[in-house]
Amino acid sequence: MESDALFTDALASLIRDMGDDELHHVAELVRQVQIERAIGTGDEDAIIAAAFETGFGRDGLGVLPWIEGSVIVCPGGMVSKSRTSHNCRFVSVDDTWVWESSLLLREDKRSSPGSQDGFRAVALLPVVDGTGLDVVSGKARSGQHAVENVVSYEIRAGELVEVSRRDVSARH
Repeated sequence: MESDALFTDALASLIRDMGDDELHHVAELVRQVQIERAIGTGDEDAIIAAAFETGFGRDGLGVLPWIEGSVIVCPGGMVSKSRTSHNCRFVSVDDTWVWESSLLLREDKRSSPGSQDGFRAVALLPVVDGTGLDVVSGKARSGQHAVENVVSYEIRAGELVEVSRRDVSARH
């Protein structure tokens, strides 16, 4: 225990003495190691299979994301009511849709079960401190899409921490 504290203190001192370029390189190295660990651990097939079983509510939309091992499990989906009407919920990662994120490890997509058209998807992301997630719920009616609410998270010390919830009205 004492040796851990000494190591942490020495590392903190070393980091504080670094220049901006060195500090940037160390931060990027830490991020890369976190990604490599996420890729190397866990059974992605099993995590995704379980997420398709438990990651969707009665409405057919994804539940809020969670951490499993060293990955963030992000369910999302769309349920069509008609050609011009649907409900949807997807995750945005650092202001980029999860399927376009550079952190995306894997995403599987399946047609929704039942009589309504739509699909479900499960995306896996590495647990990387500082990553921001927004769970965006919306509706499309008559071809016009509107966001209804957003739940925001940040990865802090390897934990998924909720930082805000907000309802978005059509007027705002």
